[in-house]
Amino acid sequence: LGGNGTQKTANLLREEGLNIIHLPKTIDNDIYGTDMTFGFQSAVNIATNAIDCIHTTASSHGRVFIVEVMGHKVGSLTLHAGVAGGADLSVGQMDIVVGKNIAHHDVWCGPGTEYGEASGFPLYFNSDEKITEILKSLSTEDNVRYGLICSGDKFIATEEEVKEIKSHFPEALAVDMESASIAQVCHLKNVPVFVMRVISDTPGAEKDNVKQYENFWESAPEHTFQMLSNILSNIK
Repeated sequence: LGGNGTQKTANLLREEGLNIIHLPKTIDNDIYGTDMTFGFQSAVNIATNAIDCIHTTASSHGRVFIVEVMGHKVGSLTLHAGVAGGADLSVGQMDIVVGKNIAHHDVWCGPGTEYGEASGFPLYFNSDEKITEILKSLSTEDNVRYGLICSGDKFIATEEEVKEIKSHFPEALAVDMESASIAQVCHLKNVPVFVMRVISDTPGAEKDNVKQYENFWESAPEHTFQMLSNILSNIK
């Protein structure tokens, strides 16, 4: 019962003639031939809760917080800790949304500012045009959309919550809890940002979007890994 180290030791014992039964238990989720190891989902829940807890502080202070998670030589835990939900029925599960524009959907700083506008910052942040053009030149899939991603300090799970967001941002394609805060800090530090999210679920598209969200984890990593790898290999 264990991860790679335990598995290697078990294999050495097997080579000596012992009969071995090994159960994959590791939060890294990096055991060959195993879709999901014991302990992985628990680690995802803890990482997600940690991100949720510090999101408000990071946003209110205009700072970026780095959440370090384990994962050995793979990024499964990091990938699963942050995803996006659909905010428009034209966007389906497993679609890719590139944040041509990114905005806060739960910020209002009072008279003299627009809803969604953090004081002293633009209403919309923009993904780096050069990287966006690289993706456009590489992508042959028809499920890549370019538009507005809205972020806020809440997991959006109902159609009513989506309607509230779209009352302020009718062009929103996706919602998440991280992108606008990251883009705001990049803007502050004059660092290019590029936001690309895979849609986990779309409230209102199906009766049970929670089930949508649970099924999403089976295919999301392999669906987006190659696209991200191609972008990184073409950035100069």
